[in-house]
Amino acid sequence: MKPTPPDWPRMSASLYYQDPRSAIDWIVRAFGFEARLVVEGDDGAIHHSELVYGDALVMVGDGSAQKSAEEPWRERCVSPRAIGGRSTAALAFFVDDADAHARRAREAGATIVREPSTSDYGDDYWSDRSYGALDCEGHLWWFMQRVRNKGEPRT
Repeated sequence: MKPTPPDWPRMSASLYYQDPRSAIDWIVRAFGFEARLVVEGDDGAIHHSELVYGDALVMVGDGSAQKSAEEPWRERCVSPRAIGGRSTAALAFFVDDADAHARRAREAGATIVREPSTSDYGDDYWSDRSYGALDCEGHLWWFMQRVRNKGEPRT
């Protein structure tokens, strides 16, 4: 397997929003991402964006379900707002402090769907503190903090 291009992780995700510009601002404020690239067209629309959190990369795009003859797949890219708040995927990120991250997200208006809690998967596995949140248009995000690695004693 060849290495990835510089500054690109092996895996990245794309999320679609009815208002991608507001979503980018909201994700930066609520979840602590950095907008490293935002490409706007002459019409002011967001054509491409790259938000980073550590070595993770999320692209935020227009999910207004515009049908395109050249790219018919685009009509499948919609915001959860367009499908009654449902989501077909979730993103998960490791953070340094899940409780502090949850407070920041809540203060920015995130809907916390699962409060921070610790899940201990036993001596042969690990223990994480995590929480779940819905963003400004209903995408589901999980944030995890490793509190014990496999093989480490419980405190």
